[in-house]
Amino acid sequence: MPLPFLTADRAFDASAEDIALPFDDHDSWRRPYRPGPWRVAAAAFLLLLASFVLLAGMVIAFAGALPGAAVCLVVALAVIFCALRLLRVGAWVSRHGVRRVGFFTTTTVPWNRVTAVRTVQQPVKWLGFPRTVQGQALIVVRQGGEALPPLLTDSNADFLTRSEAFDRAADTMEAWGDEYRRV
Repeated sequence: MPLPFLTADRAFDASAEDIALPFDDHDSWRRPYRPGPWRVAAAAFLLLLASFVLLAGMVIAFAGALPGAAVCLVVALAVIFCALRLLRVGAWVSRHGVRRVGFFTTTTVPWNRVTAVRTVQQPVKWLGFPRTVQGQALIVVRQGGEALPPLLTDSNADFLTRSEAFDRAADTMEAWGDEYRRV
């Protein structure tokens, strides 16, 4: 008995073409790519760290020092929150606009205020560190010529060493921009 399920890209038995499925809701925010291995590894490491902190908190609680256990619980919850937020970081699209989710800030631009979504060659940050390398970036230009920080780069935690995935994600986001800027 086959069990139907969805992958991150398309239905399990769908063809290789990117055909919109009838139940796809273009009004909900979606990330048009999967989180990259660097981002997932960092979040997994943080969750592992949180499990050790929770274990330490349990040992401290059994030893009778409840204030120390409470501190461990708060630290573990903060680390879990950081791991989940790290997984949420990226570019999201919907029929309403494009959203750039950062670790601390989120910027949403409606499609009617976007003049261009394009890929450019420019210096980009390597894994978000201050060091820059020459690479590709997907940028959104707002009306009035104001550009957002890059939505995607080929050197961020989602696309480092995955140039084909970057090209697919950039093409998908450019297609969303072309479709919904006209509406």
